[in-house]
Amino acid sequence: MHAWWLDPNGDDGMRAAASAARRDLPGALDLARALGEKLSPADPGSLLTTWDALARAASVDLTVTRAVEPHLDALAILAQAGVSAPADATLGVYAAEGPGGRLRGEQAADGWRLTGPKPWCSLASELSHALVTAWVDDERRGLFLIDLRQPGVRIDDAPWVSSGLSLIRSSGITLDDVPAVPVGEPQWYLARPGFAWGGIGVAAIWYGAAVGIALRLREAVIAGRQDDVTLMHLGACDSALLGARGALRQAAADIARDAVARDAAWPYALRVRDVCARAAEDVIRHADHAMGPGPLTSDEPYARLVDDLRVYVRQHHAERDQVALGRALLGPSG
Repeated sequence: MHAWWLDPNGDDGMRAAASAARRDLPGALDLARALGEKLSPADPGSLLTTWDALARAASVDLTVTRAVEPHLDALAILAQAGVSAPADATLGVYAAEGPGGRLRGEQAADGWRLTGPKPWCSLASELSHALVTAWVDDERRGLFLIDLRQPGVRIDDAPWVSSGLSLIRSSGITLDDVPAVPVGEPQWYLARPGFAWGGIGVAAIWYGAAVGIALRLREAVIAGRQDDVTLMHLGACDSALLGARGALRQAAADIARDAVARDAAWPYALRVRDVCARAAEDVIRHADHAMGPGPLTSDEPYARLVDDLRVYVRQHHAERDQVALGRALLGPSG
């Protein structure tokens, strides 16, 4: 293991665990539950440990990590809100909005009820529970915990034509008067600093997957592909990964000592996500140029890791997020 890329003092058992759960969704969800009991994703002082675990798993198999991350994120959200997680649950977080209408929440005599569509619900048919955002009026969204297995929850199958993240299908769900437990006050989910820190956790996964790609390139160099061009690409991967690793470690340190102002949390996260996303894209490009089509057509775990990362990193909105960061740097007048 290259010392710069993954901390040699971290838990390298994560790589073995991710390898064992490869192409096995029940196994991946079992790993999510086990990590939820082992890690403390809601503790600002433990974020580096959580991010390191996610990065290590992603360096082996991004599909497994894509199943683990939302479960840990949901546990952190529930802990921050003081709401207990259901026993033995597997959890998702569904906060996307789409053009097909709004999911709405109404308070009835027996509690909150949710009705309407929700897009981009990854693994909805595999999970037991989810945190979902729903509009409580025309201006505000609340966060709610729902049981995905109860009557009134319909999974709307949608085509998934990409080979990337093919096991982590994102389909819509439609809720019809579904009972829900409120998690925090309206707007709390988006306003809490933990929202930004969860966004950095996703960036740690992009980073980890890029490490896995760079490790494959390093193996090719060790095996004898040591021409100057290949070595240049390996060196470029190293510097890109070092920059992303440094950004993640600095973020974890700043969050642990409460050094990020509440109103600066999301711009801070955008900055770290941008560094990690560009590193991931750079590593893919350098590995492609250095090794050509060979491993993409003959090395199934590597080809899947590349395909998965190309899809997953698009959660970064590229130039649009850079515009948002630039605007935030101008202050309220910007």
